[in-house]
Amino acid sequence: MISSTSNQQIKNIQNLMKKAKERKKQNVFIVEGPKMCFEAPHKLLKAVYVSESFYKENRYAKELNSVEAVTEVVSDQVFKTISDTQTPQGIMAIVQMPEYKLEDVINKEQPHILILESIQDPGNLGTMIRTGEGAGISGIIMNKTTVDIFNPKTVRATMGSLYRVPFFIAEDLTEAIAKLKENGIRLYAAHLKGKMSYDKPDYTKPCGFLIGNEGNGLSDEIADLADNYIKIPMAGKVESLNAAISATLLMYECSRQRRRGHEDLV
Repeated sequence: MISSTSNQQIKNIQNLMKKAKERKKQNVFIVEGPKMCFEAPHKLLKAVYVSESFYKENRYAKELNSVEAVTEVVSDQVFKTISDTQTPQGIMAIVQMPEYKLEDVINKEQPHILILESIQDPGNLGTMIRTGEGAGISGIIMNKTTVDIFNPKTVRATMGSLYRVPFFIAEDLTEAIAKLKENGIRLYAAHLKGKMSYDKPDYTKPCGFLIGNEGNGLSDEIADLADNYIKIPMAGKVESLNAAISATLLMYECSRQRRRGHEDLV
């Protein structure tokens, strides 16, 4: 049992929790809780750490026995020092980063894509990934200045969807968008200058939604690449919605249309 915070494995976990650079260097990230640990693809699971009380509880003995990765027991006190949550669930794992190419996002039947520019809030990004899975998106494309997808708060907010939604981090977002357009994917930008309500276009054909930074929205350079500006009508004195909420409305409108067929739209 690991009972010292000086242990090299414990120090490594702390570094992986805090530093995106270290995660990238080792090509791994940290997940916490039974759901995130046991839903991880077995081939990506590198090591599992459980607190002493979690191990003794024996509630997840079957799941732990099925894990092929090395499992280490950690004292409760030490486990608290490596957990990123106020109430640790007693289990965490080191997981290898899944890797995708742009083609993994684009080459789907009737693509439905979310394109993100400089999203900064980890919770927003995680929520978009989770909601995207629910709405049936083909995948997510984001630029390098978007918050680290493997940030512990982002990972937690995905609730496991991170394992199932393809994503591509573009070195050059304009080049990635150009590829989408070459593949006949029509792009819609959620924009304050939009005149058309978000529920009017036909999303039953290949499409993508551009969502910008929480404070500044889309840059002019990226917004200009959209085929249409769309708006989400606002009542009261509200000017705009949270980025994750806006993305949710757009993705689910696309999902609704594809379920019913555009001819049924009012």
